Amino acid sequence: MNRTLKATAVAATCCAVAGAGTIGYRNVTAEAQTHRASDTTARHGHDDSFSGTKKIRVEGHSVNVSCSGHSAHRQPVVVLMAGGGDGLDTMADLQKTLSEKARVCSYDRLGEGSSDQPSGTQTVNDSSKILTGVLDRIAGDRPVVLAGHSLGGLIAARYAPDHRDRVKGLVLMDATIPALTAGISKAIPASATGPAAELRDQTIAVNKGQNPEKFIIADAKVRSAGNIPVQIIKHESQYAEVPDYGPALEQMWTEGQHQWLALSSRSSISTAAGSGHYIHVDRPDIAVKAIQRVTTQATLR
Repeated sequence: MNRTLKATAVAATCCAVAGAGTIGYRNVTAEAQTHRASDTTARHGHDDSFSGTKKIRVEGHSVNVSCSGHSAHRQPVVVLMAGGGDGLDTMADLQKTLSEKARVCSYDRLGEGSSDQPSGTQTVNDSSKILTGVLDRIAGDRPVVLAGHSLGGLIAARYAPDHRDRVKGLVLMDATIPALTAGISKAIPASATGPAAELRDQTIAVNKGQNPEKFIIADAKVRSAGNIPVQIIKHESQYAEVPDYGPALEQMWTEGQHQWLALSSRSSISTAAGSGHYIHVDRPDIAVKAIQRVTTQATLR
């Protein structure tokens, strides 16, 4: 697959950068995952004192986590969730800025960054178990705001309805849409050829689990997480490299983003002007303001 198409595949599936191997995912090198500290000793409750990166045991796996900043006892802990193919390092700049006013953590899902490889195919339920274990350690009984990009946003959105006692706010940054396989199959028909056909076929393959996390990205309806504050941010432009199907793909993505509004009676959606799929990189100012606003709203609940 050529370089420009790989960049286009970013938004159509989970998360990537130009030059990636498997469509929708970024190849992560060991050199890019150098961290300051490692600690595999299990602890009870959360630790609001450590800053940096360490490893914890969750569900029998080693999971890489990073935390920084401090906050008032009742203020939610902000948890950043990277997209598919990305480690927590891609959230480092965002975490640094946010941690000036809040306690902020991030983690590598199984198969990403410096965390263990998954033992087999993963579903949303498997990923949720890991997330619960991570939250138990980094937040304890404190509320959390989940801020996810791409696949991280989809996982956060699927997690929140079943954990209303814990998740008090969501920020979805160009989250993978709720029914991506059906959407891309409609936007790019089976009769398509060339780069568009590659994009369609590889997106469907990634959704079936052909990705570093072995994560099955299943189409499903959006369930309500109650009346928590939810901010949905979508990219402005992403599909210029497949002009024949670009308008249909943009419509697919926009409709999918609007479906996430069903998460809460307090959901809102906006477009990040001048942004591609990596909103927190292209427009970090928008991402920071959205997360800070949702955290403030969640604190007042």
